[in-house]
Amino acid sequence: MHLKRSFMAGLAASAMIAGAAGAEPVKVGMITTLSGGGAGLGIDVRDGFQLALKMAGAPEVELIVEDDQQKPDIAVQIADKMIQSDQVDVLTGIIWSNLAMAVVPAAVAQGKFYLSPNAGPSALAGAGCDKNYFNVAWQNDNLHEAAGAYANSAGYKNSFMLAPNYPAGTDAIAGYKRFYGGAAAGELYTQLGQTDYAAEIAQIRASGADSVFFFLPGGMGIAFMKQYAESGVGIPLIGPAFSFDQNILQAVGDAALGVKNTSQWNKDIDNPANAAFVAAYTAEYGRLPSLYSSQGFDTANLLLSAMAKADVADQDAFRAALEAADFASVRGDFAFGPNHHPIQDIYVREVVKEGDVYTNKIIGTALEDRGDAYAAECKM
Repeated sequence: MHLKRSFMAGLAASAMIAGAAGAEPVKVGMITTLSGGGAGLGIDVRDGFQLALKMAGAPEVELIVEDDQQKPDIAVQIADKMIQSDQVDVLTGIIWSNLAMAVVPAAVAQGKFYLSPNAGPSALAGAGCDKNYFNVAWQNDNLHEAAGAYANSAGYKNSFMLAPNYPAGTDAIAGYKRFYGGAAAGELYTQLGQTDYAAEIAQIRASGADSVFFFLPGGMGIAFMKQYAESGVGIPLIGPAFSFDQNILQAVGDAALGVKNTSQWNKDIDNPANAAFVAAYTAEYGRLPSLYSSQGFDTANLLLSAMAKADVADQDAFRAALEAADFASVRGDFAFGPNHHPIQDIYVREVVKEGDVYTNKIIGTALEDRGDAYAAECKM
């Protein structure tokens, strides 16, 4: 595999994994977040995707990577360039749901395949679904639904709920309430990218809550967790894996120990594909993989499985090959529902410390073979 790097004016680094001489590679455009507070998420998706290509020895894939800077207008500009100038066959990489909503509908309308390694807004799972859109991660509500199911099993009756005010945030609280059977001590939508949570923590303290459900990915989660620990409020926290990701944990430290969170993946899932992935990722990058790393890895392997069966130029055959999901997922069992979103188990994890490293271990299963709440609205 040949890897070269170039720099695009006004954008962060663009990486290309080029095809073998004389071959007609499948062109993949990856639009992801490589700078700012959400950079860790995009870097992990990119690294997981590239590792899968490397492990498969895939010279037939040409990968172009560009930084969306977590800005919808930049993401749209990059997508237009990739579609019109680079003439990519497949798009992938977007982390944030507001960026996905800005890019995906127009991309699939132009006949491009979009494989989501992360963002799964409800609007794209239901009435806004499309035959060329596949989500390889989850529908946004899923991990939050599992958190609600866990809250019930833990006996919580009065949860305070906190999420950013953007599509994934509204999906998060909707998902939690879909399965959580107790009362709401409070419900707050914060600014996307917010770093000061003093006012919100004061409201939590005064709310009488017996638990706090929060969804704050990336730098938002780091800021909240540190401030919450310093506040001494002490009300138990529940959240999705996005708030307790491998990289967030190292920044938060002891404040996260013992917190329960929900995920469709963890490094201790016992199957050969996951063991090989964790070992290879750690060797390649010198760090443990995160949820986002696993999603990038699975997305690349889904693509490669379809390429082994069909030519991307034959859209019907290629789509059928994607729908078959004939690859060894690091999650174990994996299948697409009728709206091209996963059907999968979602686990409960606990934050622990292994040596000097903060990480998660699976302690139970919250939901088995979970699809999503919007599939019935999808008409393809």
